[in-house]
Amino acid sequence: MINLRGIAAFLTLLGAAVPSHAAGATIGVVAPQNGTLALLGAQIAAGAGFEIQQSGNTLVAINETCEENSGAAIADALINAKVQVAIGFLCSETLEGALPKLKDANIPAITVSVRSRILMEDALKNGWPLFRAAPADGAEAAKIIEIILKDWAADPIALIEDGTIHGRELTEAVRNALEQNGLKPVFTDTYRPGQEQQIALVRRLKRAGATRVFIGGDRNDVAVIARDAKAENIPLSILGGDAMRAADQPLPLITGVRAVALPEYTVRPESAAAADALRAKGIEPEGYVLPSLAAALIAGQAAEAAAAASKPLQEMLLGTTFQTPIGTMAFTGAHELSQNPYRLLEWRGNGFFPPAAPTQ
Repeated sequence: MINLRGIAAFLTLLGAAVPSHAAGATIGVVAPQNGTLALLGAQIAAGAGFEIQQSGNTLVAINETCEENSGAAIADALINAKVQVAIGFLCSETLEGALPKLKDANIPAITVSVRSRILMEDALKNGWPLFRAAPADGAEAAKIIEIILKDWAADPIALIEDGTIHGRELTEAVRNALEQNGLKPVFTDTYRPGQEQQIALVRRLKRAGATRVFIGGDRNDVAVIARDAKAENIPLSILGGDAMRAADQPLPLITGVRAVALPEYTVRPESAAAADALRAKGIEPEGYVLPSLAAALIAGQAAEAAAAASKPLQEMLLGTTFQTPIGTMAFTGAHELSQNPYRLLEWRGNGFFPPAAPTQ
């Protein structure tokens, strides 16, 4: 596991506090260094710092407070450090204030976290140099809809959700897509979350004739529903969302339950070498570590290409496909990832893995 003291030592080793401005690109890494978000910030710093060191570029670490009206000062710090590109940006509050100044300084910003659709719309309208190396708002629902329409269209489908804002909006997006395609769920319901058993719910699903169930809820509720359906001998194919990526407790998930979620990059073949190299440095490649490493790699390669072609760095971000430890990445003209990073995964014993049969 990453610890904050270890990351502080790692950044000191990189010379982040006083950048040397050696040959290569100067890359700003904007991430929280203290407070409640410090652990996530440490993951960003670890992944980006590792790649920047490996590539011989220069790292400029900037603390991100995620407070309202903090972005302008962060932009000033990046500009004063003469960075060519900045990555990280855990919070939308930072970007809202930083982007206008970064535009004037021709410094692209690559966020590994912020998903706001409105912020990107504002960025495109105002010419702000924002690039999103994270899923856009709505990407999770889009992949769920794609999977259901492809694999479930001929079967009786139930849609249930836990009443939370995210669960309700996700399930409503699926329902609307089904109706637009002439499909009507045989059962819809809002269940009470956090219950020790859901036998009444699974019996109602059986009476409705449902064999496929999408659940807009958290992992433990899905585990309870799957367990009770199995105990009642009710055959249900269960699909959840990205909330399924959580601790497998207190009730373990039953093998075969599926989720549309971001993949666990450390189990992917293309990530193995980077994961091993990080672990050799005492860094567990969890959370934002590998995505931030990929963002730093993109930033460095784009800067190198821009220098070689005597073109603005932003043009290289738009016109290049990058091979990274988390897969091939490219940005669309709307500054979003060209491929939806969500995948259909299946729980098998100790983790989510791609289903054995090709389904996407």
